[in-house]
Amino acid sequence: MIGNQYIVFWTIFRKEVTRFFRIWQQAFIPPIITSTLYFIIFGEVLGRKIGEIDNHSYLAFIVPGLVIMQVIISSYTNSVFSFFGEKFSRSIEEVIKSSAETYSILLGYIVASALRGIISGLTVLIVALFFIKISFHNIAMMLLIAILSAILFSLMGLINGIYAKTWDDVSWVTSFVITPMSYLGGVFYSAKSLSPIWQKFSLINPIFYLVDSFRYASIGISTLNPYTTLAITIAIILAVWLLAMLTFTKFSQR
Repeated sequence: MIGNQYIVFWTIFRKEVTRFFRIWQQAFIPPIITSTLYFIIFGEVLGRKIGEIDNHSYLAFIVPGLVIMQVIISSYTNSVFSFFGEKFSRSIEEVIKSSAETYSILLGYIVASALRGIISGLTVLIVALFFIKISFHNIAMMLLIAILSAILFSLMGLINGIYAKTWDDVSWVTSFVITPMSYLGGVFYSAKSLSPIWQKFSLINPIFYLVDSFRYASIGISTLNPYTTLAITIAIILAVWLLAMLTFTKFSQR
């Protein structure tokens, strides 16, 4: 039985990976172009005027946020568009009617989407190295946070894909929720520079925790305790995983 579920997982995972590598120009070139523009405009132009933040150049400060932002957006986008596309074409019904377990189906989509997110984030990091030399503080922790971020937003994308009824339902969350939360998650500024009210507002934004902990792992500075942030992130992932299992189970029983 376990072997059968592994086949289900591997089939979905391989299909998804093959799909986004087939359209690699759309999947990986836009993050490179966008991040290059960010580094030129924010890092080079504004960075000269802003100066240093916590003894780091402004460009070095924003690089971790831009990397984790791309991980989040790519993971979420792949998950939601892929699942809704199969729901829209009704091809997901064949999987549901098979002997596949819910967890093996979800893992196939989640791991593949997370992989795309990690690769996209890595491309941004490679681009950043052309602009600035970075001495990484904790590479293992960087990888862990990137993976957790990718898993969390792959799960959230999957849930959105399950609930979505039209392509507009898929697109508006990315444009009006994920992207604004990313910009308000401390990517371009330090939460310490905000007023007390806005600092408290930042604490309800989950992306703020991911950016802050990833920045600590990258360059060694953070607003919050990074290990507390890791624990919170893992707890959120477990809760969202249970929600995704419940949501998909209800969807498959319709």
